[in-house]
Amino acid sequence: MSSSRTARERVRAELTREITDVARRQLAVEGATGLSLRAVAREMGMVSSAIYRYFPSRDDLLTALIIDGYNALGEAVERADAALPREDHTGRWLAVCHAVRDWALARPHEYALLYGSPVPGYQAPQDTVPAAVRDTLVYGRIVSDALRAGALNPPAPCPPAPPSFSEDAARIREMIPGAPDDVIVRAVIAWTGLFGWVSFELFGQFNNAILDRAAAFDHAMRCHAQIIGLPV
Repeated sequence: MSSSRTARERVRAELTREITDVARRQLAVEGATGLSLRAVAREMGMVSSAIYRYFPSRDDLLTALIIDGYNALGEAVERADAALPREDHTGRWLAVCHAVRDWALARPHEYALLYGSPVPGYQAPQDTVPAAVRDTLVYGRIVSDALRAGALNPPAPCPPAPPSFSEDAARIREMIPGAPDDVIVRAVIAWTGLFGWVSFELFGQFNNAILDRAAAFDHAMRCHAQIIGLPV
């Protein structure tokens, strides 16, 4: 009985992977708004009622794709960070930035699902949060490590943040322990600057403007490192 259950679990896991693989291919063609359980079932040679046993709704399938995407990006960022010495804070920051860009360029439709336009009618559940913050936690550790090592030397103080930001900073400080508000402001500027640059490149905003995008990206991320206070 036990081995039979294990076999069923293996079959279910394999079919679940196959469904999400087919859905990712459909995502590349139709986009998130065109994702259809019926179309996935047709491609797999399944009846629609069978696929609903794995994903009761399109939103459930979207959630699985989003979690898979965040985890894949998080793994890429974690590998990039782990490849460098802990004390090389600037190198770690640049490695993480390039890992995000490389992943996005290799998987543009998955990146668009995570960071593009919201899917009408879809509300991401809390289940997506642990995967969504994997890359952010790596970034927070880099800033925290640099702060503890006394390696942050910002070029000039930022203008004072609005009083309301202190509550926001307290929440963000969970990922950058011990960081004062000024460091948190700079960290947020740099992190959003990374994703803003990647999104502009991926969605065609640099067309006919920036040609050597790899070199421009590296330079921009070094500028952001300086904003954080990392040596460049």
